Amino acid sequence: MSIAHPLSDIQSANIGKDTRIWQFCTVLPKAKIGNNCNICAHCFIENQVVIGNNVTIKNGVYLWDGIVIEDNVQIGPNVTFTNDKYPRAKQHFDIQKTTIKTNASIGGGTVILGGITIGENSMIGAGSVVTKDVPANELWFGNPAKFMRKIKEND
Repeated sequence: MSIAHPLSDIQSANIGKDTRIWQFCTVLPKAKIGNNCNICAHCFIENQVVIGNNVTIKNGVYLWDGIVIEDNVQIGPNVTFTNDKYPRAKQHFDIQKTTIKTNASIGGGTVILGGITIGENSMIGAGSVVTKDVPANELWFGNPAKFMRKIKEND
């Protein structure tokens, strides 16, 4: 059974077992959230979002349509995602798909542009701006984020 704080607005029935959703969160009807996740306070999850199992999403994260987060991912506080390459008010746009692969970790305050893939086991340093794909098993940070080093198995 999932547990939602009474001050959250959970419209989706697609929430896995043992998932916790804290206060002041909104989850739209078509969003899918896996088992054993922790969605911290002040998060927003749009309809075309898929979240795997064992994912932690810290406070202040908004997940827009087109974002897929695979299993065992850590999203730090106030990470910003985008899904529109050329934003204009009240105009149709093509949703950019963003994927965060299994076991990736994203540090707090990071900005991730739309259309990016963050590879398996990769880490993004806090406050980074990710403008291109990050390969598996790499540490990136900075503005714009750049490769720093390979990640070893026990990093």
